[in-house]
Amino acid sequence: MIKRNGSYTVQYNEKMRGGEGVIKIEHLHTPDELYEKGRLYAKVSLEPGFSIGRHVHEGEMESFYILTGEGEVDDNGEVSKVYAGDSILTRSGEEHSISNIGSGMLEMIALILYK
Repeated sequence: MIKRNGSYTVQYNEKMRGGEGVIKIEHLHTPDELYEKGRLYAKVSLEPGFSIGRHVHEGEMESFYILTGEGEVDDNGEVSKVYAGDSILTRSGEEHSISNIGSGMLEMIALILYK
């Protein structure tokens, strides 16, 4: 299966998980295409100053792979800067948030799989 750029379902979430701004989510594959093993495989884009608020994952894990930009991640209470090429893993029972602290777009691949 090949999906072409521009053919993805795009979703916009305002104040996602209590964060700031409008987050763009390009769904690369659907849960059906993931054999129902996960609920999200997407490219997520945050403009400068925008964020995804702190939230807990239960019964699932989420991985972010930073493509471009500079972000700040709260990983279970530990705050760190992240850059292109970095990855973040949040397991079941853990919590995280991310914000764009740079001057350009923060883009990442997000994958949520069930435990």
